[in-house]
Amino acid sequence: MKRLFCLFLLTSAAVWTQPSFGVLKGKVTLATSGEPLHGATITVSRSGRIGESEDDGMYEIKNLPPGQYSLVAHLQSLSDETKTVTIKAGESTEVNFALTIAVIKQSMTVTASGREQSTMESFQSVTSLDALDLSLSSRASLGEVLDNQPGVAKRSFGPGSSRPVIRGFDGDRVLIMQDGLPTGTLSSQSGDHGESLDTTGLDRVEIVKGPATLLYGSNAIGGVVNAITGHHRMHGHSHPGARGYVTGFGGSTNGQAGGAGGFDYGAGKWLLWGSGSGQRNGEYNTPEGKVENSQTRVTNATGGFGRYGDRYFFDLGYRHDEGKYGIPFASSFEGEGDGDPISLAFRRHNLRASAGWQNANSFFENFRLSVNYSDWQHKELEGDDVGTVFNNKQTTYRGVFQQRASGRLTGSLGFQGTHRDYETTGAETLAPPVRQNVFAVFGLQEYSFEKVRFQFGGRVENTSYNPVGLRERSYMGASGAAGIYVPLWTGGAFVSNYTHSFRAPALEELYNNGPHVGNLTYEVGNANLRRERSDGIDFAVRHQSKRIKAEVNVFDYRIRDFVYLAPTGKIEDGLPEAEYDQADSRFTGTEASFSAGLREYLWLNLGADYVNARLRETGQPLPRIPPLRGRAGFDIRLKGLSIKPELRLANQQDRTFEAETRTAGYALFNLSSSYTVAKQHVAHIFGVEAFNLSDRLYRNHLSFIKDRAPEIGRGVRFAYTVRFF
Repeated sequence: MKRLFCLFLLTSAAVWTQPSFGVLKGKVTLATSGEPLHGATITVSRSGRIGESEDDGMYEIKNLPPGQYSLVAHLQSLSDETKTVTIKAGESTEVNFALTIAVIKQSMTVTASGREQSTMESFQSVTSLDALDLSLSSRASLGEVLDNQPGVAKRSFGPGSSRPVIRGFDGDRVLIMQDGLPTGTLSSQSGDHGESLDTTGLDRVEIVKGPATLLYGSNAIGGVVNAITGHHRMHGHSHPGARGYVTGFGGSTNGQAGGAGGFDYGAGKWLLWGSGSGQRNGEYNTPEGKVENSQTRVTNATGGFGRYGDRYFFDLGYRHDEGKYGIPFASSFEGEGDGDPISLAFRRHNLRASAGWQNANSFFENFRLSVNYSDWQHKELEGDDVGTVFNNKQTTYRGVFQQRASGRLTGSLGFQGTHRDYETTGAETLAPPVRQNVFAVFGLQEYSFEKVRFQFGGRVENTSYNPVGLRERSYMGASGAAGIYVPLWTGGAFVSNYTHSFRAPALEELYNNGPHVGNLTYEVGNANLRRERSDGIDFAVRHQSKRIKAEVNVFDYRIRDFVYLAPTGKIEDGLPEAEYDQADSRFTGTEASFSAGLREYLWLNLGADYVNARLRETGQPLPRIPPLRGRAGFDIRLKGLSIKPELRLANQQDRTFEAETRTAGYALFNLSSSYTVAKQHVAHIFGVEAFNLSDRLYRNHLSFIKDRAPEIGRGVRFAYTVRFF
């Protein structure tokens, strides 16, 4: 691993010779009318270069090194369009785009490699949900929104506390980020802790499946979810005039109601932005009746400004989140009988600043330094009385140098650090105050040839804990990865990755000691835990064309010294006691998706995913692993109208951990519809979703309270969004 990282550093420091440049230009129009679209961004994949269309729809990007690139045109509410172009030295190349609402979308990701590229080009498997998708899927918490995406399930202790599980990985092994940096919440350490992100006003959400430790750290060993709030701010440029959105939504079965709005206003090189949202959900109904104390309420507000010049930029933003949600049945786990209902009230202050340079005529073309401060607090309430207060103050910084594309080589170097102060007071104080510090350096390189692309990189990271009155721990580890991307035919590709990752044990695994209702366990921490080491390989075959989009992924991860809660057989304070222990584990599985145009107006959508996770020595299944799942449906299209009947299937899950109960299989029938009216400067989006139409009684295997609380019954949800640009 050390040799691999040294080789990477030597390659990155190689002498760079500036080539002759070419020019890219063209026009962006609305496909349905031919009207020019202003403010559309055109991204030159792998180069980090971005252009923007003017009032007449024209754009121009200068000083592009010769080579073959993928171009992506993006404008919110319309589907991205991708084209391939060859840039020649000293020549001007014209590429035009006509944007519309497409069935097969050219999805984008910036999370997988740190550069904007299409998900088809990415080495890792990525699911990207854009603003159109998100505006029709408002939910109480992030896990609810992402549930049933390929390879993604939800862990929950009620609707307000859900969190995404990726390929069976949960908690500290899945990193939740906002604009490329951790959110600073405590959702990873307990089943009743939620993630406060409201997806209503996001530009997109990207899910990177499989180890992302190389770029983002040891707690991304299972994957990453990145919520992107502003497309322009992420890429360091402004836009002229005003853009924004207003959305409203409501639903039955849980009394859902909410709305959101936001704007960007650009003047010259300056950009000002602001947004706000709020929603409430009452107690939800199931075929067995109402689940008491399952209500939620969340609000947030953001604001900021920035200056984005041709070479230098900076921005500063603030975000405030607050809310309250019930934790069903929690009081009954704390003693005999039902006491006062238990709820969790949270708030977060978040301050973020970024600065850097771009389009520099040097080896490192771009540099961005981002600093994020998060002050998170939540109170566990017993009725109106405060039981326990959790405080988590976290500062994270990240700097990335992007190399100018030079012939076959692109890449980046970076550094990242975190300082965290964690403290709890009250009845459920399981760990002492702890200071945590993390520092890492990393890099990623990509070589492109005519018939194949190679990617490799490395990361070295140190994590240290300094608790009050307990043993200090420090962990040093290296991660490395290598991948190959081979085009097989027009629109088709084979991708394979090998990843070696390390993870430092989490704070709660080292130091928690006491009754923890949020995990339904009396936890006994272990300050002697060793670091986890993972070796994984995955394979993918992809195809994308105008009428077909398909992808099959197969993965196998073997983790040495995997940390898990091992039951002792004792009962303490009414809860089963379990100690944090270590053993080797193995995660294997697959995901498949297929979309095909049977007729111009009729599309078939299929999908399935499966994961098997066990301790290797004993064969014992690990807890809360999703069952085999499948999806089958149609998309009936007529201009801006889309009607989607869908059948969702889940097999029984009888591969269970000690004392974990099995869940039965089920089939759900859903029907969703949307109608989009797109004009030159505005788009109206109307949506309706009817879910669980047969009012099926079913249970989520990853729910801590699945034996007491089934999932939501039959209902309907409405949404309307208007976006102006």
